[in-house]
Amino acid sequence: MKDASSAKSWRLLDIYSRLVNGEQLKKSELALQYQVSEKSIQRDMSALRDFMEERDLSQELIYDTKQSAYRLIARRKHGLCEGEMLAVGKILLDSRSLRRDEMLPMLERLINCCIPNAKRKTIKDLLLNEEYHYIEPQHGKHLFNLLWSLGQAIQAHQVLRIQYMKQDASCVKREVEPVGLMFSEFYFYLVGFIQNINKEQSFQNPADTFPTIYRVDRINELHVLDKHFTLPYSNRFEEGEFRKRIQFMYGGRLQTVHFRYVGPSIEAIRDRLPTAEVKPSSDGGWDVSAEIFGTGIEMWLKSQGDYITKGWYYE
Repeated sequence: MKDASSAKSWRLLDIYSRLVNGEQLKKSELALQYQVSEKSIQRDMSALRDFMEERDLSQELIYDTKQSAYRLIARRKHGLCEGEMLAVGKILLDSRSLRRDEMLPMLERLINCCIPNAKRKTIKDLLLNEEYHYIEPQHGKHLFNLLWSLGQAIQAHQVLRIQYMKQDASCVKREVEPVGLMFSEFYFYLVGFIQNINKEQSFQNPADTFPTIYRVDRINELHVLDKHFTLPYSNRFEEGEFRKRIQFMYGGRLQTVHFRYVGPSIEAIRDRLPTAEVKPSSDGGWDVSAEIFGTGIEMWLKSQGDYITKGWYYE
């Protein structure tokens, strides 16, 4: 004859095996079958639920109020639902950030990892046209290994020695303290502080204390040095705060731009300039002030045409 502890262990295993086999189990019926109280069954179910959560299993135990029964459902905590995967796919393809032979296999693996077999074809069909017409960036470089090397160096605070091709096709060599990786307008960027450089000769603003921005695909040579740098926590680089103030990845000093906007959507201004302060103006438009780095914003301001009625200025 089984003792109470053995009987409970056997009961839990039996209940669990029945749930795994797809049965829907009612508390009252279980109490009769195992000759225990309904409170004991309720405690059993709590113990099973805790066990499954602690082990992070692929299923979870729920109480179906419509059926008045316990059953297992698939846990999707670590995956993506169909709508999430579709959104991710659209964003990735629209970014045009990677070579075709990097982007499309990566997207295929994401779908296969996140979406059940029955739904994969629907997701793939919805992305098929954009995949077919996908245009890769003109630089044509493979980036995954380079991005990972940069990410590891940032994490370990290791100095980089790079050969970098500037916009005019000339090359420079730099030793850089890498502090961030960012993505914007088709390209990945490394953000870092240059070591051992004469700011008076090389910088438009020698007093500039902000990091320099390098387009990752223009890094022709990369050496991760066995040399570390320290960055006080209070001075740590924060990509999120930097992104709010940077336009088209053009650096420069921190300043405030002011302009008047009379276009149809002030939401577009707020999305473009997350730091913007907006006040209604007397002509039905808006007076806008936004904290930004440098003058990269001017490319966007010029593109707005007559929507910008008052010449912009900085302070």
